[in-house]
Amino acid sequence: MGKGLRYVLVLFLGCLLISVGINFFFVSYHLLDGGIIGVGLIAHYLWNVPVGMTIIVVSIPIYILAWMYYRPFFFNSLAGVIVSSLMIDFFAAFIPETPILGPLTSAVLGGLMLGVGAGIMFLLDISTGGFDLLAQMISAKTTWNVGVLIVGFDLAAVVAGIPVITFDEIILSTIAVIATGFATTVITAVGGVNAHPRPPLSI
Repeated sequence: MGKGLRYVLVLFLGCLLISVGINFFFVSYHLLDGGIIGVGLIAHYLWNVPVGMTIIVVSIPIYILAWMYYRPFFFNSLAGVIVSSLMIDFFAAFIPETPILGPLTSAVLGGLMLGVGAGIMFLLDISTGGFDLLAQMISAKTTWNVGVLIVGFDLAAVVAGIPVITFDEIILSTIAVIATGFATTVITAVGGVNAHPRPPLSI
């Protein structure tokens, strides 16, 4: 399989998993994810604005930093943030009126889907932007695993969303974030993306 085709397939598969996890499992129970997606969900719950659109807007300052200090990640994450944001907003039109699964199962499964989606994209140095992009830049310069960094960012976003959701939703959101971080950490560790990821692909 050519590198270009593999890149496209991984990009769309990763974004699909993230989009389905958010719309079919998180939104149904008013759950939060971490990072920029969590910010997008908070804005959606507060003002009913599209999650994907919010992700793009909030990611702009981080993209400015990437352009200034780690330009390869800037280029490689553009496709990730654009495709994932568009797919998140597209699948929002198909959110089921009745939740597919129970709240705990939805939190775990949704979190795992997001983690797998992000993790397989990280294997090709594709980021969905936002704090994922920031985590990639920090991971490239330190001894921190990118999945561990994302867990920290994600938990911070859940804390920021405390005024927006109930106590039960906070617990479920925390479980979802842990599931996301676990899946991302396992995939990136097995795939060899750790403290010193491979040089980013050129686009």
